[in-house]
Amino acid sequence: MAEEIAPIVELAEWFDTPPGQYALRWEQAQFDAVVADVFGFNALQVGLAELDLLRNNRMPFKAYVGEVTPTPEVAARWQACTVADPHALPFESGSIDLLILPHAFECTDEPHEILREVERVLMPEGRVVISGFNPWSLWGARNRMPGMEPWLPHAPSAQVSLARVKDWLKLLSFEVDRGRFGCYAPACQTNLWLDRWKFMESAGDRWWAVCGAVYVVSAVKRVASMRLIGPAWKQKRKAPAAASVVANHRVGDL
Repeated sequence: MAEEIAPIVELAEWFDTPPGQYALRWEQAQFDAVVADVFGFNALQVGLAELDLLRNNRMPFKAYVGEVTPTPEVAARWQACTVADPHALPFESGSIDLLILPHAFECTDEPHEILREVERVLMPEGRVVISGFNPWSLWGARNRMPGMEPWLPHAPSAQVSLARVKDWLKLLSFEVDRGRFGCYAPACQTNLWLDRWKFMESAGDRWWAVCGAVYVVSAVKRVASMRLIGPAWKQKRKAPAAASVVANHRVGDL
């Protein structure tokens, strides 16, 4: 009996194909742009250790976590590598400033559970960046055609639309601030034909933006601030202006 290939491994192998490289170039550019201005101390990439999607970020600690053990050569590129289930990340709650999920939802049967775990480990105002295949694109339509060889590494049922991801993020009190589709060329197997359809990038982004084959979305974890309510003090006399400023400053510092 043949050994079953893990979905994340199958995805990594697909990225070595011409359409995979085409999608990866676009995704890398989006991740580079989003993570460049995210500040903090700890950044994590979940899955696909071969891809350094945090390369443009300047945090002092950048690590990989995933179910697949990277090779020694790949592991050497990271400051730390942890083999763990993305549904149960081995990190303290509120300890991560930036967490990126390249196609993680397509490699699990419970994507919403991964997002709940992301919400747990992220600090307030921490950022998550997610990429995925768009099921409502030309590539997605090609993947659903009966009797044809699968085009994408994962079944259509595994693909999560950007609209659904945004709904999940909002339910967990994330604020979506960036989202973009890309890769509008038809499903072509060779670089020759992919290059011939380059004009579709600008046309697609302008005229049918939601039909891009791949998307990247970014969101910030928002936490409602606490406000202590105490008994109203009796107003005895009006304080001098200077004293009032000092009192307000101290209250604000509590």
